[in-house]
Amino acid sequence: MKLHCEVEVVSRLLPALGLRNRGKGSRAVLSLCQQTPTSHPHPACLLISTLKDKRGTRYELKENIEQLFTKFVDEGKATVRLKKPPVDICLSKANSSSLKGFLSAVRLVHRGSDVDAPLSTLTSVKPSEFEKFKTKMVITSKKDYPLSKNFPYSLEHLQTSYCGLVRVDMRMLCLKNLRKLDLSHNHIKKLPATIGDLIHLQELNLNDNHLESFSVALCHSTLQKSLRCLDLSKNKIKALPVQFCQLRELTDIKLDDNELIRLPFKIGQLTNLRFLSAARNKLPFLPSEFKHLSLEYLDLFGNRFEQPEVLPIIMLQVPLTLLEYSARTVLNRFHMALISFHSIFVKIWILQKPVFVEDSV
Repeated sequence: MKLHCEVEVVSRLLPALGLRNRGKGSRAVLSLCQQTPTSHPHPACLLISTLKDKRGTRYELKENIEQLFTKFVDEGKATVRLKKPPVDICLSKANSSSLKGFLSAVRLVHRGSDVDAPLSTLTSVKPSEFEKFKTKMVITSKKDYPLSKNFPYSLEHLQTSYCGLVRVDMRMLCLKNLRKLDLSHNHIKKLPATIGDLIHLQELNLNDNHLESFSVALCHSTLQKSLRCLDLSKNKIKALPVQFCQLRELTDIKLDDNELIRLPFKIGQLTNLRFLSAARNKLPFLPSEFKHLSLEYLDLFGNRFEQPEVLPIIMLQVPLTLLEYSARTVLNRFHMALISFHSIFVKIWILQKPVFVEDSV
């Protein structure tokens, strides 16, 4: 029985010695191995093998586990605390379902119970075993797209462009370590809400697809905390939902070559936004909250921004457009200036007016 993940073995004696651990895991293969009963009283053990140590380091498990930390097991993380030696075996970037099964087997070995799955042998791990730790995969044609096998669970960057996809492959949504997902140049019409389950996703590229909307469910998902860059250019989107502005960690948004007739009126809530490109759309105006953005780059080329033939009644416009907001400010300033000018004119007129004193008799 094996588990592929990143491992860091932390000695609990280090703090007492005034030392710190380096805080970085290594790619490893964990195996529950069968030992010969004649040489070892406990037949099962945990073997941790890495690229530098393919023979592996062996740890006894029976009645030797002080505690299992499994709070973040759904994120592919767990810690096995051993009594002897006094170390914490920290696991990360594991497939969550595989990790749960492996930890269940570890508990059984600790209790001295039989494990249903077959145990591995105490042999060196082959270098090919570590190929499963692939973190980046780029696919740019249909013929290279994997149909019969899953994507490596350890992927952090996945690009599948020019593959003719009409929907998001559900196998991608099991890649919990994904930080960048590039689905550009396909035929995707709708986004599944489960994209929001990719808790580490920072970049999402959907350039050149057939999207007509952006899901409200994604705006309420964990993408609120993780998503930084979003590319929705070259689609058929006419409007973004108001909830879109809840993705407040966004720093870069590309909306070029869509059919946008408006931007969300709460866009000012995207306080981290620095790059906004919405060229070649159908925007007639910008919402008034646009003034709250702290942009470093803005491209609105190719929008119509036409002044309406009949000016709208400002009191009924909620929220105000930038045009209406500017007009109201100009009128207010002009009114104040006119009052000030009138006051000064009256004072001058009074000072210059001759005073007539009636002669006393």
